Amino acid sequence: MTSENDAPTKVDPAHGNASDAESDEHAVAPPATAHEIARRQLLGKMSIGLGVACGAAISVPGVGFVVAPIFRDEPTEWRAVGKIDAFKIGETVNVVFVDASPLPWAGVTAKTAAWLRRIDQTNFVAFSVNCAHLGCPVRWMEQARLFMCPCHGGVYYEDGRVAAGPPPHPLTRYPVRIEAGQVEIRTDPIPIG
Repeated sequence: MTSENDAPTKVDPAHGNASDAESDEHAVAPPATAHEIARRQLLGKMSIGLGVACGAAISVPGVGFVVAPIFRDEPTEWRAVGKIDAFKIGETVNVVFVDASPLPWAGVTAKTAAWLRRIDQTNFVAFSVNCAHLGCPVRWMEQARLFMCPCHGGVYYEDGRVAAGPPPHPLTRYPVRIEAGQVEIRTDPIPIG
């Protein structure tokens, strides 16, 4: 009784090799024709082109994100903060107004503020409520006549100059004007740094 494993192998007398099935495994491929080479080159170039196109499509939003602010104008608007008579000479008060560039869904976060001081009958000065260091809100301390930042100990004199702490420059000033009996502040994006 013979099993399949014990079956004798046929030898090809011309080549001295085992049967045709076994010889096909070790056969060398014939050289490629000019048509096949041209097709492979075309497919290779198409793959490279497709890769470049995909890379460009992916990078366009990133480039736009980096370059767009260079060409965009900063939004500014004059916002009324109250009638002239509502402010006492020499007093510094916090006034709230809508930011220059609120988004439709911003809600209450579209509001910002400034410290407004009436200097005389027609002159006002307005300071940003944001510390020049990292943007924390500063407080006006009436008795000390200082602006103080609770986050990192920044201190400013009443004219906005740095008195102590890490702030790199004075408080940012907003332009102020009087228009039709109203005090108006020109809004800019939140000034930090």
